[in-house]
Amino acid sequence: MAHVAFLGTGVMGGPMAAHLLAAGHAVTVWNRTRAKAEAVLPAGAGGRVAASPADAARGAECIFLCVGDTPDVTAVLFGPDGVAGGLERNALVVDCTTIAPAAEVEHAAQITAAGGRYLDAPVTGGQKGAVEATLSFIIGGEGADLERARPFLQAMGKRIFHAGPVGSGQKLKMVNQLVCALHLVALCEALALTKALDLDTTQAHALLTSGAARSWALEIYGEKLLHDDFAPGFFLKWQAKDIRIATEAAHEMGIVLPGLDLTHERLQAAVRAGLGDEGVQALFKLYR
Repeated sequence: MAHVAFLGTGVMGGPMAAHLLAAGHAVTVWNRTRAKAEAVLPAGAGGRVAASPADAARGAECIFLCVGDTPDVTAVLFGPDGVAGGLERNALVVDCTTIAPAAEVEHAAQITAAGGRYLDAPVTGGQKGAVEATLSFIIGGEGADLERARPFLQAMGKRIFHAGPVGSGQKLKMVNQLVCALHLVALCEALALTKALDLDTTQAHALLTSGAARSWALEIYGEKLLHDDFAPGFFLKWQAKDIRIATEAAHEMGIVLPGLDLTHERLQAAVRAGLGDEGVQALFKLYR
């Protein structure tokens, strides 16, 4: 049994922390909304809710983060009562948030200077993967640190990809998110075309998931759209954030990726339309 902290217990982090608890670890949880942290710890399950990130970090050998965006990670780590204030010597910080690679490199440098270790470990698999413990972890950092984290990662997911040094996990996550977002746009436009042609959407979905057009987005989000289900398994605003990060990186490198620019424009339009707090499949509302 290990003492683990988990900071950020939303639609992804909550189930992930629960799996660590079920694996027999002593888990301390923290969330800005305390009720969400308390919900992870059913009666008799053990663990505790921390008063702050620093409080959660005290005594923990491994500290997981799953929050929103780059400023959120920075605040949780280094803000007032942040993780750095309670960090144990040689404790390992594992950031499962999707943020800018350069920020992860800076965060790692600061944590290392404070006596800790660091991995960036963004995930893919959505809420379904978090609930079913089938997530894929995309790791940036030292191999020895990954081996320390591996038993915890295996309690929460199925596959681990070691992309390279710190920041590499976020870079490979960009590649993943580009494909996911393009599939989402393709799904929405295909469904819009299906309706415009006065075809049966259920039949079209069955066809598309039976052949070469098949994708995770088509299967999972397509099924939700058939039932007008826009509840967030993954918030549209976070998909928009992920694609913004990838777009900024591509522009900085001078890489021309028209498909990436298209997904960025579509997702930003959806956020401006007030759809950010709905599931990513709410992008379809732009096509109605």
